[in-house]
Amino acid sequence: MSKKTGKTSSITVAAMDRRALLRQASATAATAALISSIRAAFPSGAFAQAAGPEVKGTKLGFIALTDAAPLIIAKEKGIYAKYGLPDMEIAKQASWGATRDNMALGTKANGIDGGHILSPKPYLYGTGKVMQNNQPLPMYTLLRLNEDCQGLSVSNEYKDLPVGTDASPLKEAFAKKRAAGKEVKAAMTFPGGTHDLWIRYWLAAGGIDPDKEVSTIVVPPAQMVANMKVGTMDCFCVGEPWNEQLVNQDIGFTAATTGEIWFRHPEKVLGMRADWVDANPKAAMAIMMATMEAQMWCEKMENKQEMATIIGRRQWFNVPVPDIIGRIKGDINYGRGKVAKGTNLLMKFWGEKGETSYPWKSLDAWFITENIRWGKFEANLDVKGLVARTNRSDLWIEAAKTMGLTGYPTGDSRGVEKFFDGKVFDPADPQAYLKSLAIKREAA
Repeated sequence: MSKKTGKTSSITVAAMDRRALLRQASATAATAALISSIRAAFPSGAFAQAAGPEVKGTKLGFIALTDAAPLIIAKEKGIYAKYGLPDMEIAKQASWGATRDNMALGTKANGIDGGHILSPKPYLYGTGKVMQNNQPLPMYTLLRLNEDCQGLSVSNEYKDLPVGTDASPLKEAFAKKRAAGKEVKAAMTFPGGTHDLWIRYWLAAGGIDPDKEVSTIVVPPAQMVANMKVGTMDCFCVGEPWNEQLVNQDIGFTAATTGEIWFRHPEKVLGMRADWVDANPKAAMAIMMATMEAQMWCEKMENKQEMATIIGRRQWFNVPVPDIIGRIKGDINYGRGKVAKGTNLLMKFWGEKGETSYPWKSLDAWFITENIRWGKFEANLDVKGLVARTNRSDLWIEAAKTMGLTGYPTGDSRGVEKFFDGKVFDPADPQAYLKSLAIKREAA
């Protein structure tokens, strides 16, 4: 106050306001810097969760296949740790059967709580179709790990035949072999799994009944090449790097990649026991976000060489980098002198806006419908209800939102799917698809 006038000096007030503003600006800047440093140390997902995951980690299984890369990269690059999961264990499984058995045990009984699995497996587990004593194991599909880049490979015994996406040249050759008293064997990795469905689709499209004209056998992925070398099977379907390794060792050739049968087809998923996810929702969200971040890393072409080097190491695949690197870049050596460079058939991990990772419910409907085709599910199965119980696209959307992503998919359907032989699958009318198929077990 001025002693002479008893009024507050406007100069003094202005000075006080300026000092207050400066202090406030300084505090705001300091807070912003602090938040920035926290966000640098912890990704947006972990920062948003505040309280953090309920546990420090769990055990996820994987098979030595290139599409397991996001789980391995998330571990190797410390991405799980960034999301508050320093104790994550990514454990190699001997076969898809072993994966199933360990999933049934859960980590409480020294098994696994989730992992890299074939897209139909959450449904095969959840209905008990492939479980011991048909005991259902409720599962959640949390995200799709990849699209494309599996292979349909054939023994060099048939290398002079014009076999490609069209399998029909094998029909007569297989008939002659059977007439000579020999068994014709087509290998896949798990009954009702993706590789079983791809090889069945390919053979049936070529007029070969996969149940009547060949014997389908189960062989673990890492054992495919060795088994074809000793003549155990005539053809097989498996993921990479085993088709590439087969060609590099000149034991057989790739007739087609699965992306040529159905371009941008879904392949593996991150599936987890429903009880574990329900009991640990924050940890499950952290696992999803870390895996999604790893998928983005794997998608970038500039990271392919490093990715091949990492997953090829002894503790993961124990496979030479040359057996991995070509096909993940879209360079396909089919064998028999056929090489295609820079194709769009490379393995896809993320897409432009996460559409590869997003678990479209319509795609799960195709897997269930195709398994109805071959008699593994009943024709009157409530497909929509089963998908709704299992597919957690809602959690994927929540994870994407928490990570600050934009433009990601949110719907249930990717639309009508088209196959190389002209067949179409409209998820709104699965029966029309079944009726269009000449070779099947279930009457539509």
